[in-house]
Amino acid sequence: MKLSKEKHASHFDVIIIGSGLAGLTLALNLAERKRVAIITKRGLLDGASNWAQGGIAAVLADDDSIEAHIRDTLIAGAGLCDEEATRFVVENSRSAIEWLIEQGVPFTKNAGSDTGYHLTREGGHSHRRIIHAADATGNAVQLTLAEKVRNHANITLLENHIAIDLITGKKLRSQDKACHGLYVLDNNTGRVKTFASQHTVLASGGAGKVYLYTTNPDVATGDGIAMGWRAGCRVANMEFIQFHPTCLYHPHAKSFLITEAVRGEGGLLVLRDGTRFMPDHDPRAELAPRDVVARAIDFEMKKRGLDCVYLDISHKPAAFLKEHFPTIYSRCLELGIDITRQPIPVVPAAHYSCGGIVTDRSARTDIPNLYAVGEVACTGLHGANRLASNSLLECIVYAQAAVQDILGQPEAPPPALPEWDESRVTDADEEIVISHNWDELRRFMWDYVGIVCTNKRLERAQHRIRLLTEEINEYYQNFRVSNDLIELRNLVLTADLIVQCAMLRHESRGLHYSRDYPEMLAEAKNTVLVPSEAIRHTLQK
Repeated sequence: MKLSKEKHASHFDVIIIGSGLAGLTLALNLAERKRVAIITKRGLLDGASNWAQGGIAAVLADDDSIEAHIRDTLIAGAGLCDEEATRFVVENSRSAIEWLIEQGVPFTKNAGSDTGYHLTREGGHSHRRIIHAADATGNAVQLTLAEKVRNHANITLLENHIAIDLITGKKLRSQDKACHGLYVLDNNTGRVKTFASQHTVLASGGAGKVYLYTTNPDVATGDGIAMGWRAGCRVANMEFIQFHPTCLYHPHAKSFLITEAVRGEGGLLVLRDGTRFMPDHDPRAELAPRDVVARAIDFEMKKRGLDCVYLDISHKPAAFLKEHFPTIYSRCLELGIDITRQPIPVVPAAHYSCGGIVTDRSARTDIPNLYAVGEVACTGLHGANRLASNSLLECIVYAQAAVQDILGQPEAPPPALPEWDESRVTDADEEIVISHNWDELRRFMWDYVGIVCTNKRLERAQHRIRLLTEEINEYYQNFRVSNDLIELRNLVLTADLIVQCAMLRHESRGLHYSRDYPEMLAEAKNTVLVPSEAIRHTLQK
């Protein structure tokens, strides 16, 4: 076995894969005592956290309570939330926000409120508890933390680097099951590097790009979920894909999200003639949880043959809209839509993966030394449907929990690791195979594994996934890796996990709706996939 000659140069105490809110929170809280590396496949601010508009849910106001936030989360989660995980996150919500304020995040203020900050309300919440920075909260948070990361002497930032696979004891042909590092493609040079670490954290986000229409950035290709599965981690509840009800529908507006806060502040969903339809679907109307609203829009579009529906908040004062939704106002105006006078054309789009790698309360996975935080993980908080603005909160709370666990572990330098072996591969003769497979995957996932599923649709998707998997694996084994190939390999595996979970759930619950099983079962169970069991998966409590 050829061992890496770069052991010292590429050895870190902690390697974090991903530069969203979870990754940056981890890095800043670890860097005073650990040598930390952040690996991000594009720029530091290219993840989904930077795109978050609405805000962060937290119990801050005097008229709110921890019990109310927990209750709202459990209701949205349709019986599948882990109550202990939910209480853990909500009880730590205030301290999470206080930490962000200490870092200098410029949340929108309101001198007249008991908190000193403006709190908005979103679908599924019984109180105003969403603290925000206008309508670009994620950007404000990420810019603040990114500046600190770039200036910290103990944090090494590796941009334009994409993780390929984790290095576990299995790769070392030992009985040790722990994670000791990973292989990374440096997109700047095209060279594969070997990185060793005492602790590795998957903070790589979700998998929205598995679908044709998504609010996610291009980097959301399920990398961490796929790597964790290949390393031996259990994966759960992948069938619960949240489709955001209101993505801007415009040929020149790629993946632009219209925040839930627009409905929270009085926006109405209407047909082209101005007729409201949400009261016909749910008594909570526009403030119903996202799964209800997305299915209602999907129903109206299919029933009437529509390309989109409309979100109208033009009845509110223009000054109010420009103050509270400056990003949305400006972007829509660029496209010829004046939201102070006109309704906004919207469609549902894949937005958030509620499932992921199974973790415990300290963000530990099934693999020693390997952690997962943020959208890549399944903590039990979201259940069958994520409550709006709980995701950024989860990132901070579980990142800080992982920090405490990592700092409490004894020092244990990783062993020498084998170099990446590309002695039996050649340069690809043509890359058109990758782009064609990518396009085919995203289209049939949208058609067959979307907002509404059937057994027949899932079977069709599974058949196509198997064919794509064989083709991609052959390609992967014979040609040098590229960024696109790595992402496609991960997307196909993630799609397979989504379909496997969906086929196991013989009911409709939360975000998962099946025409063949329209009723919800009396007992709520998680769909847990176990790598060692291959195709033989079971439902577990």
